[in-house]
Amino acid sequence: QGENMINITEPKLVERSEQHYVAIRKLVSMAEIGPTLPPLSDDVFAWLAEKGIQPSGAVFWRYNVVEMDKKLEIDVAVPVASPIKGDGQIIADVLPAGRYATMLHTGHPSELEEATANLLAWAEKNNIQWKMDGERWGGRVEWYYSDPAIEPDMSKWETELAFLTA
Repeated sequence: QGENMINITEPKLVERSEQHYVAIRKLVSMAEIGPTLPPLSDDVFAWLAEKGIQPSGAVFWRYNVVEMDKKLEIDVAVPVASPIKGDGQIIADVLPAGRYATMLHTGHPSELEEATANLLAWAEKNNIQWKMDGERWGGRVEWYYSDPAIEPDMSKWETELAFLTA
């Protein structure tokens, strides 16, 4: 059997404007991500619906702090058109404007770790620095473009990695 290639596009640099969002922020270990985070987007959508606010795009996860052997701080987020205030467990924040290194992955979410490794390696090879504040990423995001209700086959899911450069 040949090398099992994951399906990713060539990374590219893209200028993006700022993106307001609401989210539930969680501290989780790598093992807790799968069981803990995916259901939270339903809670964020429910909160928006309660407030009569339309989401302005696809769900994304923002990785604020990534320490594989410790806890990761992740926002399970839904974009909104303009700044709003969070309440309870819902926070409001903004993805900063700037130049993002992006790459589209088509396939099972279990391949995202490998896709991320590819993007990080590409950046290193091209001397691209990430926007960081100590351990905090300026903008390290996975955009989930596939709606499981419409596309139940996870091997066809589209996820965009977008990491803010320095």
